[in-house]
Amino acid sequence: MAQKKTPSPLDAPEFARPFTTVDVVIFTVRQQALQVLLMQRPDGAQEPFPGRWALPGGFVDVALDEDLQACARRKLAGKTGVDSPYLEQLGSWGSARRDPRGWSATHVYFALIPGQALTLEPGGNAADVAWFGVDALPDEGRLAFDHGDILQAALERLRGKVEYTSLPAFLLAEPFTLPQLQQAYEIVLGRPVDKSGFRTRMLSAGFLVEAGHVEGGTRRPAMGYRLADRRAPVVFPRTFSPRD
Repeated sequence: MAQKKTPSPLDAPEFARPFTTVDVVIFTVRQQALQVLLMQRPDGAQEPFPGRWALPGGFVDVALDEDLQACARRKLAGKTGVDSPYLEQLGSWGSARRDPRGWSATHVYFALIPGQALTLEPGGNAADVAWFGVDALPDEGRLAFDHGDILQAALERLRGKVEYTSLPAFLLAEPFTLPQLQQAYEIVLGRPVDKSGFRTRMLSAGFLVEAGHVEGGTRRPAMGYRLADRRAPVVFPRTFSPRD
């Protein structure tokens, strides 16, 4: 009588697996507005949400992606050509209803990149790729899958952290001036901040390094700055107020 094989801990489990994807919410500042990168899904009877706009992303490739962040960086580089922006894990979404093809889970990151000229590539099976103002989304903001909810969560995370960190600096090409940095803060927050208080806070936080004078919006050259460390934002001891 043949002996029954004892399962090895390394044997693949015998149950259905969900689809596993990574999506990236890519923010930038363009045309004096906070914008997000969206991709238009292809038309076709077999395509989920045909023709609808969605966040960039796709399936994890176990042959290429060492971990979730590697997958996120691969998706980001493939869509924008940018290799090392600010990238932060936002959270995970999963259910049997979010994708009509079956049970799926997505692990979401958000990225901040400078609003300089980028070469956008649709890639994969995307029909189009474009920037949209976060307050002027296509199709009344109804994105494919649950991407509308994900985008809203990313916006709340970004705006919440901007109140007490140096995150907007990651939206600027270097070197940048203090007025340009203040404008980035105001665009993300959607309200003005006090100029004198802002300047004091930025210069006392120790995250900026002088990069020489650059041409500004006035007749006099302005001091340009770059980040001393691009690995993480600086955390301020207190939040902004409308007059700080």
